[in-house]
Amino acid sequence: MAALARGGPGLLQLTLALIKPDAVAHPLILEAIHQQILSNQLLIVRMRDLVWRREDCQQFYQEHKGRFFYQRLVEFMASGPIRAYILAHKDAIQLWRTLMGPTKVFRARHVAPDSIRGSFGLTDTRNTTHGSDSAVSARREIAAFFPDFSEGRWYQEEEPGLRCGPVYYDVEGGVHCAATSGASL
Repeated sequence: MAALARGGPGLLQLTLALIKPDAVAHPLILEAIHQQILSNQLLIVRMRDLVWRREDCQQFYQEHKGRFFYQRLVEFMASGPIRAYILAHKDAIQLWRTLMGPTKVFRARHVAPDSIRGSFGLTDTRNTTHGSDSAVSARREIAAFFPDFSEGRWYQEEEPGLRCGPVYYDVEGGVHCAATSGASL
């Protein structure tokens, strides 16, 4: 069972995606990013909107403590609502990172102008999105934002249906679901 919890050949990979306060403050930008997720075959496993406490931000970004941007990043991330997603795809981490574009907005505008950061990023701190950079980070980051989410249970109960399809997007719930014989696509 442990092998299932870590993913494996042919299984869907999970990643955390955050939409930062600069984008959440603008409903049209938030919707545009949501639509990019949907149109790029990323499956939304879980989604929640929240306001992050400064202490949570400090803990989440502790690896950056002592760096020049740390305090600015913590203050910004605690400044307003954010949206957190758990996304799934056979290559979720790399696909989401490609959609986001480079971290530095100036670079994103020149190298990947159609990326999320190239289109909507304001500064290197207010760069619209965050995404896990590895499977280990994804596990840790998902647990920080979705403490009730069990990766092992998800791989057992939900992943097979999402991977094997058919799948539909539940607009009301904001997540993808495996279609059952009675579900309408």
